Amino acid sequence: QVQLVESGGGLVQPGGSLRLSCRASVSVLGIHAMGWYRQAPGKERELVARMASGGRISYADSVAGRFTISRDARYTVYLQMNALKPEDTAVYYCNAFNPYTGRDDWGQGTQVTVSS
Repeated sequence: QVQLVESGGGLVQPGGSLRLSCRASVSVLGIHAMGWYRQAPGKERELVARMASGGRISYADSVAGRFTISRDARYTVYLQMNALKPEDTAVYYCNAFNPYTGRDDWGQGTQVTVSS
């Protein structure tokens, strides 16, 4: 089991930036696919950005060109969010998927609010 702790959420004005961090309890390098998801009130959870274990990256169309997913050497995954819009307001969750076991682990979520 991988424990994930997100941080970096908060209140930001439209056009602003935030960087979210996700710290894993074990090394996620080379095995897990890491992703950021978000869930807005009354909506389903949706994929924002994903980095496969081999390094391939994909983004939702709604954030492509504004958000960037990255990782450090072993334990932490980041989501740099620029040019934020009110529609980016949501709880953001970090996810670790182990393709060998099929297990999904989730963080507790961090609130991002984009408002003037």
